[in-house]
Amino acid sequence: MFTGIIQTVGTVKTISRVGGDSRLRIEAHELPADALELGASIAVNGVCLTVIESDAAGFSADVSLETLACTTAKNWRAGEAVNLEPALQLAQRLGGHLVSGHIDGVGQVERRESAARSVCFAVRAPAELARYIAQKGSIAIDGTSLTVNRVEQNLFEVNIVPHTLSHTIMAQYRSGSEVNLEVDLLARYLERLLQGADASGVDSAMTLAGLNTLGYE
Repeated sequence: MFTGIIQTVGTVKTISRVGGDSRLRIEAHELPADALELGASIAVNGVCLTVIESDAAGFSADVSLETLACTTAKNWRAGEAVNLEPALQLAQRLGGHLVSGHIDGVGQVERRESAARSVCFAVRAPAELARYIAQKGSIAIDGTSLTVNRVEQNLFEVNIVPHTLSHTIMAQYRSGSEVNLEVDLLARYLERLLQGADASGVDSAMTLAGLNTLGYE
């Protein structure tokens, strides 16, 4: 699990093909050594990857065919800057929102506009994700925890303050940029719960009858 608060920006150094999928080498000088232990989880542009090798300069991770197909990882190139966040520790402050590192889809930046010292981005999400995106709700873009300012169908806007622009890759976004999107975990679980019998075959909808079926009196 992650918080969506980016700790540093790293650089993709090499990408190699291994057994049909990919292996990345990422330069990450500013991450602490304990975050780069073998088997540790690192969110790279919001994609949860597992450290398979590391040293003081960075780490390597494998990227599966599924991840390549469902995220912007298929477009990453050597020399590209990426957002990095090590996994959440239980004693850590939750500055953003709970982020799993499991990307729901790839969105596209439609426009970028100045808003005083901030920048407003309008992002078009895949149509099937629209129902999970709510005004003043949370969304992760390339692993960055953000608040949705406005939403209309599957187009939503976020306002990026100067600190976020300078500490993530968002300053590089332009019209047409593809970004990884992860919707709020709570929205996905709530939808599943409300599906009730349609999802599980058991009348588990949030009704008195449904609760009685599950043993609640």
